[in-house]
Amino acid sequence: MAKWLKRGADSAAVAEGDRQVRYSVEGMLADIAARGDAAVRDLSVKFDKWDRADYRLTDAEIRDCLAQLSTRDLDDIRFAQEQVRNFARHQREALRDVEVETLPGVILGHKNIPVNSVGCYVPGGKYPLLASAHMSVLTAKVAGVPRVATCAPPYQGKPAPAIVAAQHLAGADEIYCLGGVQAIGALAIGTESIAAVDMLVGPGNAYVAEAKRQLFGRVGIDLFAGPTETLVIADETVDGEICATDLLGQAEHGPDSPAILLTTSDALARDTIDQIERLLGILPTAAVARRAWETHGEVIVCDSEAEMLREADRIASEHVQVMTRDPDYFLKNMTNYGALFLGPRTNVSYGDKVIGTNHTLPTKKAARYTGGLWVGKFLKTCTYQKVLTDEATALVGAYCSRLCALEGFAGHGEQANIRVRRYGGLNVPYAGRVE
Repeated sequence: MAKWLKRGADSAAVAEGDRQVRYSVEGMLADIAARGDAAVRDLSVKFDKWDRADYRLTDAEIRDCLAQLSTRDLDDIRFAQEQVRNFARHQREALRDVEVETLPGVILGHKNIPVNSVGCYVPGGKYPLLASAHMSVLTAKVAGVPRVATCAPPYQGKPAPAIVAAQHLAGADEIYCLGGVQAIGALAIGTESIAAVDMLVGPGNAYVAEAKRQLFGRVGIDLFAGPTETLVIADETVDGEICATDLLGQAEHGPDSPAILLTTSDALARDTIDQIERLLGILPTAAVARRAWETHGEVIVCDSEAEMLREADRIASEHVQVMTRDPDYFLKNMTNYGALFLGPRTNVSYGDKVIGTNHTLPTKKAARYTGGLWVGKFLKTCTYQKVLTDEATALVGAYCSRLCALEGFAGHGEQANIRVRRYGGLNVPYAGRVE
């Protein structure tokens, strides 16, 4: 039976925090809908101390940002983007249009059609998270999206050069230096200066995530996202230092980021707790990571791999780092996760930054019903049908007529009947059915 050496925050406190965020975001979005650019500007000044006549960056500003980076910096960005682009292309190639003759003369098919416009949010108020530009902009472009607009907040009072470079090199058509709810609202609702998009993607803080949730339906979104989550599944084949490093490496995202250790080794669990305390004494981002660990960190000791599997599927974490004797056991059997990182040679940071898989992943147990952002999220799989012969439409029409009668839909039935009369030569009365 699983036992907790450390538990995370009370669910009631988390729910109250979510309620307050929900109320604040609702008011901000209503203001943007009513006042457009004026509301966006007021919110940008209030939250980011950032005001300008037009939040879209000019070509000259983009070139200036690129010039501030070294050749090595730009080469590193290009390398990471090529990994993401390459994997996204393989995913796109796996999505085939379909056309098949299901009955003689009956053709059914589907096409994968890119969304027309996408807004990509790139978080960057605390850290310039340029990797999020690769994950959203590149993937949308590989899918074939014609218009990609990006928003990222100012960093230290100006556009973050690394983020701007990543957005530009990834192929963004419009780049705005705008953050928070004001960016999400402007992209989804549209203002005098920012044309509305059809879909919003990208991670962000609790307010950004809530804005996307409230706007879902008006626009599409990639997924419902919350704070970064990490789950480390480990046994005695690894040590506490590597487990602690992988937990704190994600806890530094923010004070509300859950980090959980799941293990069959009581000794490893206690060693990891000790190593976390040691690393928190030297980690430059310890102030944030400590708050996350103390409030949301958990350590769970299980009796067996099977019990770890059950707990892992219950937790349904965004990131799952597996460092056990047989990591493939979890690959074969685990069902609820955003992304798996199998074995000690890989880690979540590789996925976040460079290896090629997408880092925009489901949180708050959404992994029970969705995967993360990928090229398929930007495609609409739309069906079509053709009936090529008189015989085929008469055959299908007869079945359709009788099934409509079972449901009491006379108008639907007549759609079938008129074709049976015209193409099948049967004298079917109006609103009757073919026997």
